[in-house]
Amino acid sequence: MSPFLLTRTLPEDATGAALRADVLTGLTRRPKSLPPKWFYDARGSELFEEITRLPEYYPTRAEREILEARAGEIAAASGARTVIELGSGSSEKTRHLLDALPGLHSYVPVDVSESALTGAAESLLAERPGLSVHALIADFTGGLALPGTPGPRLVVFLGGTIGNLLPEERAAFLRSVRALLSPGDALLLGTDLVKDEETLVAAYDDAAGVTAAFNKNVLSVVNRELGADFPLGDFDHRAVWNPRDRWIEMRLRARRALNVKIRELDLVVPFEAGEELRTEVSAKFRQEDVRAELEAAGMRLAQWWTDAAGRFALSLATAV
Repeated sequence: MSPFLLTRTLPEDATGAALRADVLTGLTRRPKSLPPKWFYDARGSELFEEITRLPEYYPTRAEREILEARAGEIAAASGARTVIELGSGSSEKTRHLLDALPGLHSYVPVDVSESALTGAAESLLAERPGLSVHALIADFTGGLALPGTPGPRLVVFLGGTIGNLLPEERAAFLRSVRALLSPGDALLLGTDLVKDEETLVAAYDDAAGVTAAFNKNVLSVVNRELGADFPLGDFDHRAVWNPRDRWIEMRLRARRALNVKIRELDLVVPFEAGEELRTEVSAKFRQEDVRAELEAAGMRLAQWWTDAAGRFALSLATAV
């Protein structure tokens, strides 16, 4: 069998159809919103990589610190022979974990981007010729059919990405993960932790303006893909801490009243001066929050690791 298999579980036109549906729904409701997944075209991915290197943006460094320090413990606790990574992207951070698993047989990266999956697989197989990689082009929020791979299996969801889901979406997602777990399998989950407002806001509103460009990139995606005419210069980036829901909200605020035409949807979207479009939430957690949400989904928090400064956590959960 080839060491690299690629399976498409999404129709060829799924991305375009999902974008049209999200834009139509999100821009015709009040308050207006768009899902954060549309940040990540090629330019958006480049900007996000730049964000992860900014002094204000601690989550990537904090999570990598945990993986470097605790990969051996995670490997011993899971005993995984298969690693399934949801939203794998470049698979860069996961390498620490893969290297720590002596009995690893298979790696199953899951992402909507075929180019990201192919690039990551080529790099991994060049470094680890004995590894079997079965990549899935899939939306991990839509339910997964996994390939047959040896257990125990470790499902990995890093980067604090779970914080981009609203509470009801998180609950549905965690239930779907629980449905994937057989006895002996586990979930490794990355969560950003609650901390002071100044640190949180700075992480999403850096002095160099990279996050502002990243936020506005969603408008560029809609302009290019759906024939819209968003004037990027007429929107300002905002990052706001919502203490009630314990999340950061990224927003775009219209500087003036304007009408945006979206040709592919035959839609005109009015904005009032000062009106805001929410483009992302990024929830922050306490240990008791993570434990409660896992338990509600039928899982048990088995291990908890943080970086030295207590900014970010990795948790290992098993099925109840």
